Amino acid sequence: MSEFQQVDLIVVDLVIEARWLLPVVPSGLLLEYSAVVIHQSKILEICSISEINLKYQPNHTVKCDEHVLMPGLINLHVHAAMTLMRGLADDLSLMPWLNNHIWPAEKKVVSEKFVHDGTLLGCAEMLQGGITTFNDMYFYPLAAAEAVTRAGMRAQLGLVVLEFPTNYANDAEDYIKRGSDAKDSWGDNPLITASFAPHAPYSVSDQTFTTLITLAEELGLGIHTHLHETLDEIAQSEAQYGMRPLKRLAELGLLGPNFVAAHGVYLQVDEMALLAQHGCHIAHCPASNLKLGSGIAQLSKLLAQQVNVGIGTDGAASNNRLDMFAEMRLSALLAKGVSADAASVPAMAALEMATINGAKALGLDQEIGSIEVGKLADLIAVKMSNIASQPCFDPLSQLVYATASNQVTHTWIAGQLQYQKHEHKAGVFSGIPLHQLTEMMAYWQPKLMQFKA
Repeated sequence: MSEFQQVDLIVVDLVIEARWLLPVVPSGLLLEYSAVVIHQSKILEICSISEINLKYQPNHTVKCDEHVLMPGLINLHVHAAMTLMRGLADDLSLMPWLNNHIWPAEKKVVSEKFVHDGTLLGCAEMLQGGITTFNDMYFYPLAAAEAVTRAGMRAQLGLVVLEFPTNYANDAEDYIKRGSDAKDSWGDNPLITASFAPHAPYSVSDQTFTTLITLAEELGLGIHTHLHETLDEIAQSEAQYGMRPLKRLAELGLLGPNFVAAHGVYLQVDEMALLAQHGCHIAHCPASNLKLGSGIAQLSKLLAQQVNVGIGTDGAASNNRLDMFAEMRLSALLAKGVSADAASVPAMAALEMATINGAKALGLDQEIGSIEVGKLADLIAVKMSNIASQPCFDPLSQLVYATASNQVTHTWIAGQLQYQKHEHKAGVFSGIPLHQLTEMMAYWQPKLMQFKA
């Protein structure tokens, strides 16, 4: 080829260049001065920055010269609409918190508008903290879907099922019908998937669980529930059913690769082995478990039993923050303290829990959770030049032990920029006018004040 002969460059939508690139898969790999090439929402290539101009003509280039580029974080358990209840009833244990404050407040105020507004507020908070996907469990999933779509986020929306009436539905049959209708109505929305979300073993009957198993298999949906969150829950199950909650669910046939259990604080080693045997998943929510005084999950033992563990924030009503960086750090540190082993849950394990493990739990690991060719470009850029992140001997460790969520500068979902730090100055957040978020909070706060602890 003549030295004057030009090579046709490949036109692509976006190139992101980064000082460091953390793909998560393969585990522990950290690339330097690398770029991700994105076209039509997917990752086309991962290469060195020096190769870009030789091969590609991007329509847009983003240079993240002081950043780690990594997969978006996956919040494996949250009640997004409850962001409107942040700080409503603090310093209470789970059942007084639910019975005396949260459930009465929900009975009074929860509606489609409440869920839409609260979910939108939750999405705004999650996007700015690098969360690109969340696993939700709340009422009015269609209203939540509208908010998620508007925010440009990715979510698996739980179709809540209870036995008792709420503003949303009257009985288990009604919950199932409303949830199924909502799922049908959002159709092929690429940002949204669904699961059945029976609230907990103490609030759902054997008959309803059996019905949900059949429906989940027919529709190819997962099942997302609270499990072994408190000692009271276990004692109640032993008194009512003569067995612990997990054994009851196992005998009903609920366990399988589509089963996500939130919390799992009080699991015995044989129960952990049972979860692993069936390919189940745990959503570890350390901050919420601590704040409600529920306890500390045995994370090191769960991982030793090869249970797939992701990380969740739980709702802002029981955590006060939807901050996955804080949860990663807390997960690793608690595991070290409880096990008296500083090597327990190293930084890479915490990062995997917040990314690829969450994707596996949602059945989305072929699409998201790592930076790999062919996957959707759900990515975040984290600035590492902050004083609190210096000196940076190991960016991978810094992400878990020293990084704050406010160091996220960019959040892309399917290659679309949905958050850029300081965009607030323009008065817009992921297409949402900031004054609208302010108006939402001003509207709901007086309605909730009477339920404040």
